[in-house]
Amino acid sequence: MKNITIIVAGGSGTRFGASLPKQFLLLAGKPVLMRTLEAFALQSSEIIVVLPEAHQALWHQLCDEHRCCVAHRVVGGGDTRWQSVKNALDTLVVEPGDVIAVQDGVRPLLSQHLVERAFAVARECGSAVPAVPVTDSIRQVEPDGTSHIVPRAVLRAVQTPQVFDAVKLKSAYELPFQSFYTDDASVYEQAGNRVTLIDGETTNIKITHPSDLVLAQNLLSDE
Repeated sequence: MKNITIIVAGGSGTRFGASLPKQFLLLAGKPVLMRTLEAFALQSSEIIVVLPEAHQALWHQLCDEHRCCVAHRVVGGGDTRWQSVKNALDTLVVEPGDVIAVQDGVRPLLSQHLVERAFAVARECGSAVPAVPVTDSIRQVEPDGTSHIVPRAVLRAVQTPQVFDAVKLKSAYELPFQSFYTDDASVYEQAGNRVTLIDGETTNIKITHPSDLVLAQNLLSDE
């Protein structure tokens, strides 16, 4: 039974506003993506990093410069996150009992406890998706411009790694793409599978804006 990890790092950095894609920016002396990769080294039988063709040479250069010693292979990304994950899945031969984690390349601060628990719960329940309570007030906007409050007690903000039964996940990704696929759990659920939530971590942030990188630096310095 294998623990397989797919790390999706296809962002161009447009929203971040940096000259480099955000996954390659340094976080406490190492590229963000490398820190994410290292978080899965102990728990994974195989790791795939999904990158656009245009970014692969830079990634290999950074691995040499920073002496990355985590075994992994690189797969070309697609035009969408869904296609990037499918590209990685299409390279895999899986067996019953295998599980696959899909991780954002720019979530480098997850704990070993979260990685280990996500794999364990997915093997037991078929899926494991970390989520945290929503703390902001939320309003739903209607087509006519009016809005109403949505009870935040019933809402959760979803994170990665999202871990699934490998056979079922590959089968789910054979379905046609849908515009509402915002994460892998939505693909898995559309195929008729149950999504199991587990407790996420408030420090498991996704680096999207420059302020997120500053927060990540502060979180690392507090460890």
